[in-house]
Amino acid sequence: MPSIYLSPSLQEFNPYIIGGSEEYYMNLVADAMMPYLLASGISVTRNNPTDTLAQAINQSNAGNYDLHLALHSNSAPEHLSGQLQGPDVYYYTTSAAGKRAADIIAGNLKAIYPNPNLVTVLPTTTLAELRRTKAPAVLVEIAYHDNYEDANWIADNINAIGYNLALSVTEFLGVPFIEP
Repeated sequence: MPSIYLSPSLQEFNPYIIGGSEEYYMNLVADAMMPYLLASGISVTRNNPTDTLAQAINQSNAGNYDLHLALHSNSAPEHLSGQLQGPDVYYYTTSAAGKRAADIIAGNLKAIYPNPNLVTVLPTTTLAELRRTKAPAVLVEIAYHDNYEDANWIADNINAIGYNLALSVTEFLGVPFIEP
């Protein structure tokens, strides 16, 4: 049975410009993903909102997962606050499987994000959830929570984003997507 470690943001201190937090909205997205993943025969382990990032990484590494998927939303540097938009899909620079998963996720997000040209795939070696996890890993910054349009898009499209990400996971794992 294919398995993933689902890691919605633990950043309750990271506020949305429309109210709520990154942790709150990313857990809603994870909630929306769960029925599709389970119906598609994917075993899911999920972090606990009270965990630290180190605990989530250790829990992921304690299992034998086919994918570690971190769900986040972004914020711009202070001098650009509210001005940036679009999903950024990160993978560890040397991970071929991570890149393949990131490409699938970004390709599918382009179908639902209002401006597909703003969906980017980015290699990195700096993000702990990509650098320190043993499973192929992707960190999705779904959109910018300091931008009104992006924050509202996330809030208004939780189910569509969850559906889209679950579809991407099944595509990456090579299993049929089954609706519950």
